[in-house]
Amino acid sequence: MNLSNNKILITGGASGIGLGLTERFLQENNTVIICGRREIALKEVKDKFPSVIIKVSDLSVETDRIELFNWISEYHSDLNVLVNNAGIQNWMNLSDQDFYNKATEEININVIAPIHLTTQFINLKELNTIINVTSGLAFVQLSKVPIYCATKSFFHSFTLSLRHLLKSKNIEVIEMIPPALNTDLGGKGLHDGQPAVSAFVDAVFQQLKEGKSDLTFGFSEVMANANPEIIRDTFHKMNP
Repeated sequence: MNLSNNKILITGGASGIGLGLTERFLQENNTVIICGRREIALKEVKDKFPSVIIKVSDLSVETDRIELFNWISEYHSDLNVLVNNAGIQNWMNLSDQDFYNKATEEININVIAPIHLTTQFINLKELNTIINVTSGLAFVQLSKVPIYCATKSFFHSFTLSLRHLLKSKNIEVIEMIPPALNTDLGGKGLHDGQPAVSAFVDAVFQQLKEGKSDLTFGFSEVMANANPEIIRDTFHKMNP
């Protein structure tokens, strides 16, 4: 992937990893479009980075996803990079009364939305790169976030297949695999002791410069390369 002179859509680009990627892609001389559900958050990014293009879109809603693609097709048909970053993480137990509803929402945003967006955006003539943001929890499960882990395992598997399926279209598929980072994913304060997003972004951009297609950092690097014994031991440590 060329790191400059792209037009990039980052879903969930107003916070967390998405915001970190937005800032760095701007620094690398790219045009960046971000979308999300919260107009206030999008406008805050716009105020800080005036060149960012913002679009309110609830990716959990099918009609919003279609409208987003149609808007891109009409006004930004030269878009060449799609970053499927938007995701949610619910800390919950099977005994919770709203478990099913939360699970459905998580699957819809973490799995259905990026699949739908991908099937649409590959029809853009200029598209040459898709970046899917998965997780170190795609490889080992934290039972406190059971649906999140399952969705990221699915998305990891889908990304590997997608990479093969899009070779004939000359579309590069990159998997970005973060560990837990100091963001509000899952709730405020849950990840305060984790590495900064900026450290992760620095690491993955160095890997992009090296031409790598599987981008890891810290815990996710260990898990992505771990043997079954290490995975099993890590699971028991994470789920005492």
